[in-house]
Amino acid sequence: MITIEHKAKTYEFKTLDEAMEWAKQLGEFVTIKFNDLEIAGKFGVDGITSGKFPNGEPYKWKKRRRH
Repeated sequence: MITIEHKAKTYEFKTLDEAMEWAKQLGEFVTIKFNDLEIAGKFGVDGITSGKFPNGEPYKWKKRRRH
């Protein structure tokens, strides 16, 4: 059983594919739990174009160098 936690509610799915599809359509931060693992984030971002996510939000990333 796959569960998704979103806004203090828990939703159940039979497969990880079903859970991921639901999370992508929701477009909000969720936590997916299965097999003693947790995956947290906002799912559904397919790529970065011109420094922005598909929804128009700017993409910010900094590489930290270790010496």
